[in-house]
Amino acid sequence: MRVLAFYSLLTIAVLLVLSLPFASDYVGADNDDTMRLVVVRDLLAGQSWFDTTQYRLGLAGGTPMHWSRFVDLPIANLISFFSLFAGQRQAEALALAVWPSFLVVPVLFGAGLAGYRLGGTMAMHATLVLTAILVVSLNRFQPGSIDHHNVQIALVTGIAAMLLSPDMRARDHALAGVLAGFAIAIGAETTPLIGTVCLVVALRWAWHGRAFRDAATAFSLALALTVTGAFFATVAPSHYTQVTCDSLSYGFYALATLGGGTLFLTASLASAWPFYGRLAALAGAGGVVAAAVLLIAPGCLANPLDALDPLLKTFWLDMVIEAQSAAAQFRLDPASIASFYATGLLAIAACLWSVRRREAAEMHLILLALLVVAFAVSIIQIRGAIFVYGLAAIPLGRMIAQLRSAANAEPKNLKLGLAFAGLTLASTPATWALAGALLPGQSGDVLRAQFTAGAKPPSCTDEAVLAPLAREPVGVVAAVSDLGAPILRFTGHRVLSAPYHRNQGGMLTELHIGLSNPRQAEAFLRGADVTLLAFCPRNAQTNLIADAEPQGLYASLLKGEVPAYLEPVEATQGAVLRLYRVRPE
Repeated sequence: MRVLAFYSLLTIAVLLVLSLPFASDYVGADNDDTMRLVVVRDLLAGQSWFDTTQYRLGLAGGTPMHWSRFVDLPIANLISFFSLFAGQRQAEALALAVWPSFLVVPVLFGAGLAGYRLGGTMAMHATLVLTAILVVSLNRFQPGSIDHHNVQIALVTGIAAMLLSPDMRARDHALAGVLAGFAIAIGAETTPLIGTVCLVVALRWAWHGRAFRDAATAFSLALALTVTGAFFATVAPSHYTQVTCDSLSYGFYALATLGGGTLFLTASLASAWPFYGRLAALAGAGGVVAAAVLLIAPGCLANPLDALDPLLKTFWLDMVIEAQSAAAQFRLDPASIASFYATGLLAIAACLWSVRRREAAEMHLILLALLVVAFAVSIIQIRGAIFVYGLAAIPLGRMIAQLRSAANAEPKNLKLGLAFAGLTLASTPATWALAGALLPGQSGDVLRAQFTAGAKPPSCTDEAVLAPLAREPVGVVAAVSDLGAPILRFTGHRVLSAPYHRNQGGMLTELHIGLSNPRQAEAFLRGADVTLLAFCPRNAQTNLIADAEPQGLYASLLKGEVPAYLEPVEATQGAVLRLYRVRPE
């Protein structure tokens, strides 16, 4: 525990030192951080625990959010606690600094324990160093980062540590089941990984039989009970029969409990059977689960973003970096590819090498399965790379420790020393990101600009820039999706658009407003009861829309052509954010 305390305190201290002096806001830079704060504020203001609708987002009636209350709850409790002796703004700032810092501890605990179980004390230290560097370099643990990705990284590293239990202890596998259940409840991004975890446990039971029975039954029962508890704790009774593929719903609940229950019964009844009998029993259980998937939630086998309207893909999703595939990101910025994928490939190679040499082969096979699935997901959408990073530190930490021991045993062997140093550097995504940024071209130019640029120019998402909008009578605002969450945070208005796939109606309406000629745009504005148009000339999405339709409303406003039904708000014309009132008919 002293080792964990040392690494945790050091990592948190470095995070705060590198972040706080340069912070211009207490909320993270990601839209999701801002939206999470808006959701938590609504919860504290009395919105029902079971009601996750964001009523100020989208068309009339609001937008049901797909985020879990399990992440809202601790943040809301922290804000309430700090509100006892600080103002609301200070309480939020303290809570948003404490929460991501606190999550550093379980991430390091899971990674360190996994490293120790895989390769001993030196491997633990190497894994902790790699994980600490990852935590510092990722923006998901900086003050203000309150999206659920940091929670998911903590859960995944914890699951990996429990699966590497040296004696296949039932207690560890029960904890893995609990963590897997919470991972399902918190976000759909981890579903492929959790499915792989279930498959790993099932196959290990088929291989070991009676010796693994207690571990398999403990895992499956804990998983089923945790998902059951999470379902009834967070889903409103009126939604019990609803199937959604991006959040905990009847689909995930039914499949998780059925899968866990089936594995529990199979392991309980067939552990004494011979290997091929156990394999046949497992195949039968798998067939039941597969049939249930096709019956209960067949639509969840596809990517939910595939159903997006083509307009949203063009003017929103294609601009979201974390939603890009490897091929798309390579076309956009080839210098960044290594930062997303090189570390994962090294970790996969390290696992294969250790399996080939029969060094902790079964443990490396477990990690290999998790890494391969996480890596495959990251090829489809690079947001999955964060799970690759968290898992990669475990096998790479062991290999680094081995190379260090070998280099120390032969201090005159230059090759071993270089291999140790090279692998250590190559095992952190930050190294690859820096290397890519220093290459000639756009990435390097951006990096150099950050060191030479002066003060950051005002942005349309800044509180001061949005202040004139906040002073307007409460109404409905049309603005590009990038402005949606900040408008909700800093004003009392409802906004049509923010970058969330469940808000397709509001986002499409805003796009049609910008793309349509001024006469047609008026119909869309009035049909959505819009009272204010917030126009950001320097916004990338604004200019993309204007370039796509030169005769559209946004293109006209860029040229200074204001239709008669829009009344410019005084003192905002020529400002960073231009405001227009929609005149009554």
